[in-house]
Amino acid sequence: MSNIIQQLINGIILGSVYALLALGYTMVYGIIKLINFAHGDVYMLGAYFGYFFIQVLHLNFFIALVLSMAVSALLGMLIEFVAYRPLRHSPRIAVLISALGVSFLLENGMSYFYGSDKKAFPQAIRTIQYHIGSLQISNIQLLIISTAITLMILLTIIVQKTKMGRAMRAVSADQEAAILMGIDVNRTISFTFAIGSALAAAGGVLIGLYYNNIDPLMGMTPGIKAFVAAVLGGIGLIPGAALGGWLIGILETMTQAIGLSDYKDAVVYAILIIILLFKPTGILGKNKREKV
Repeated sequence: MSNIIQQLINGIILGSVYALLALGYTMVYGIIKLINFAHGDVYMLGAYFGYFFIQVLHLNFFIALVLSMAVSALLGMLIEFVAYRPLRHSPRIAVLISALGVSFLLENGMSYFYGSDKKAFPQAIRTIQYHIGSLQISNIQLLIISTAITLMILLTIIVQKTKMGRAMRAVSADQEAAILMGIDVNRTISFTFAIGSALAAAGGVLIGLYYNNIDPLMGMTPGIKAFVAAVLGGIGLIPGAALGGWLIGILETMTQAIGLSDYKDAVVYAILIIILLFKPTGILGKNKREKV
């Protein structure tokens, strides 16, 4: 039983990072019905920004985390402005191809400038292990889950209580009606990309600290798993993204615990196929009829 509880804790820690990534997918999809496949690479860039601020500029970890989120937010806005806004009224396949192009550009660009080898992420916080009976948890794990929960709460407050949050909900519900109400749709969409990119960057910095290494392709697999998490929970729904992230994290760690580490990715992708076949709206999603 203690081993199961330990794996649940590990799964929640990993799932917290997936949840931060999934929130970016679900917010962008909720606003403009776009699957931003470059989102995982923003997560990777966030980790590299954190590496630069800590290793080169010798900044405090928490300052580096906030700065990485800020720079990644600006990068997300730039990506939306350059790669997605000109194609907003184009066929969806064009936007999808553009997203894939941005993804390859970021990966190969980072490989060109920093090399394709793994880099050791600076251990800006000394690891301390806490023992509760037979259970074990580190201060880094506690930092990951507390930061993820704090950011999710802040996101909920922004969406539910602020003027920009109301604009985001209005654009999500009916973009044309939002324009008639005087809402600046371009600014709202740009803000959505900024928030999603900042959350992804936070996940990248935290996972770099946790695993102690980063590389230009580190965003590929987590990005896809976060997309699966968003679909599982109900894409377009913020609570669904959080729920899906934690479920995927728990599923992955449990798969490793029973000795099937080589199949942990396959299990996640199998979940995607199953959810698309039997409940494509996700766990928290509701079926909606579209008017023709």
